[in-house]
This record gives sequence, structure tokens and C-alpha cells, in this order.
Amino acid sequence: MAEGADDPGVLRAGRVFAARREAIGLSQRELARQKVITQANLISFEKGRSWPREKTRAKLEKVVEWPPGTLSGLRRGVVTPESAAIDGARSVRRDVGWLSGGPATETSAIETLPPPDTAGLVTRAVMVAVNQVLAAGEKLPADDDRGFAKAAGAVLADLRELEAITARAVRGSQGSTEVIRALRLIRTRFDELMTRAATAADATLGQRLYAARNRAALSVDEAASLLGVATDVVTAAETEQPVSPADAARIEAFIAELKQA
Repeated sequence: MAEGADDPGVLRAGRVFAARREAIGLSQRELARQKVITQANLISFEKGRSWPREKTRAKLEKVVEWPPGTLSGLRRGVVTPESAAIDGARSVRRDVGWLSGGPATETSAIETLPPPDTAGLVTRAVMVAVNQVLAAGEKLPADDDRGFAKAAGAVLADLRELEAITARAVRGSQGSTEVIRALRLIRTRFDELMTRAATAADATLGQRLYAARNRAALSVDEAASLLGVATDVVTAAETEQPVSPADAARIEAFIAELKQA
């Protein structure tokens, strides 16, 4: 289990696995209880200090519903954090920008695949990510729960990022019919969840703006024009970025006006 210490690829794989495990509600203690891996060894792996044996990796992948070889693929950089771990774990999104690939030291189902099938890898990675994000969405609290809008916001951020990744795959001619359908599903689920979140007691300004704008069939550009602000202001609000107090007041008045329309 000690093999892999100080390997950035092991750190990446451990972090992404931890995010996936947390997203589906599995505790370290539960994996130990199921005799998948001891809690001490799991902690060591998730912190990037050690690399599980092949049989243990297979068990870990199975318990989080990952295809065989995903962990080794993450270690090598064949499978990216974006595609394997867009699952509601915000810590992974922070790490995506700097994590780099590690050396290949053993074989796996992914490592033995011929490298030219880039489109196939992209399709597979996108579909894994789609399934993970949708699964996280299904575990949200009830709509009338005070914490619903905040919890939904994390899933919405993942859907937004996943949409960008999937759209790039389509534009790069790597989008199979399956990926194109996934892009449509992502956008549909995003719209549904934003609309639900907008009715919650703790709905954010961006969630309420998005829902009001959509009900009025207004594009981002059209809404910005009616508000008298730059398009970037509408985009910032709807992606939960800060806007000035003056712009926030304009948006609040705009939402109220649309409700009366």
C-alpha cells in the first residue's frame, strides 16, 4: 500500500475518489465495514500518501460504480478529474486547474486500451460524469427544506461546468450521438433544477433571475438590455458571482416587474 507516495497522480486519484465517495454518501467507516479497505489505508490513499493494490482498486471502483481501471486512468491522466469527479464535490473543482499526470507503474483495463481512441475516451468520461452529477441531484433535500436552494446550488455549479465540458467535446468533433444526447439532458436538468431552486425560501438572486427570465422567454442579452446593464452582470448573477449593490437592486426590481407581466 505504501507504493505511490509523493506521486502527484496518486494524489489526484485519491482526491477524486474521495469526492466521488462523499457524493454518493459512503463514509470511510462504511467501506471498512464492508471489508473493501481498512479505514487507515483509505485515509492514506485519499491523502495521496499510498496506492492501493490492484484487487483493492477494483473493489473501490466497484463500490463507487466506476468502470474498471478508472483509478489507474486518473493516476496516469488518461481519465481527467473533470470527467471522473464532477459530482458535487467542490474541492475537486478547485484542484482541477493544477493537478497533473503521474507515472504509469502498472497495467489496468484502461492502460491496455490502444491510445488512438480519443473520441471513445471522451465519450466514456463524459457519460461517467453525467451519471454522477445526475445521481447527486437525486439526493437533494425536499424543495421545501430550508437548505434546498444552497444544496441545489452546488449541483447546479457542477451541471454548469459539465455542460461546458460536454459542449467542448461536441464542438471538437469528439461528441458521439450519446454525448449530444447527454448535453441535451444536462441542459434540461439544469433548467428544471434552477426553476425548482427559484421557488425555495432561500433562493439566491441568480436562481430567481434565471427563472423569471426564462418564464418571460428572455435571453441573457435581452434581459441585460432591459435591465440597462452589461451582459456580464446577468451572467455573473446567474452563476452566483458577486454583483454591485446597485445592480442587485436593479435585478430585484426587474424580477418583481416580470412577475407582474
